[in-house]
Amino acid sequence: MKTRFDAGKAEADASLEAVEARLAVLARVNVALGLGRVPLQAARVMRAVDRAGLLGAGLRVVGTNAVYAYEAAAAVHLSSHLMATADLDLLFDARSRLRFSAQADLDERTLLAVLRQVDKSYRRLPRTFTAANDAGFMVDLIKPMRDPPWTRERETIGGADDLIAVEIEKLAWLESAPSFEAIAIDQRGLPLRIVAVDPRVFAIHKDWIAKDPARDPAKRQRDAGQARAVAEIVATRLLHLPFEAEALRMMPRELVEAAAPLFAAHKPPKLEW
Repeated sequence: MKTRFDAGKAEADASLEAVEARLAVLARVNVALGLGRVPLQAARVMRAVDRAGLLGAGLRVVGTNAVYAYEAAAAVHLSSHLMATADLDLLFDARSRLRFSAQADLDERTLLAVLRQVDKSYRRLPRTFTAANDAGFMVDLIKPMRDPPWTRERETIGGADDLIAVEIEKLAWLESAPSFEAIAIDQRGLPLRIVAVDPRVFAIHKDWIAKDPARDPAKRQRDAGQARAVAEIVATRLLHLPFEAEALRMMPRELVEAAAPLFAAHKPPKLEW
């Protein structure tokens, strides 16, 4: 049995070494072709969250980094001014029962421990929904504000010392949206899995945020640009995702109708509710 085990292990190690060598070659090709898009800090965090078994199983990527999933699926690159960000937003679905992967090598079963596998300098900030590393990259844990607001539900993935999700108004629309998964390429040329929210819902939500007069004008401009760009991706590239009322019932009707012109090349689509 020992001899068979050693032989099998040696064969597996050799196979892994060959695959890693091939992957390194292809990664350099991806970089040379300009396909590496996802910033390294964000990519490393998403991989770690995925390895821990949390990505798509209680945590999804929202905000600017989600757009890399839509880009990858549509084989397009958006303008750099639409993609500039120094943080990663993770949407926490407190309704789900999160379970860490059995293979996750963690001293503590917390999101902060997952981040510290990527970079030991990650620490929780005074605003306890944010962790930052020494390079200034931030990871935010966010969740929907419930109605009524005093509804009690889970706020952390781990214990009291973990990140505590901040409640944000109207995120329940994203929480109820279908997931969208794609394989993107990071700046080193290596692949990673991104689990985001449905791009139709993303675009509608961004269009709504962009019209909030209380929001920072620079952010509103970027929100509007992302809404237009993702809507165009859906309308021209992701044709399996039609702009139909049935698929968008988690969103308020007036928001869907307001965003409808973004999804049409020539005229707004007709919605039947």
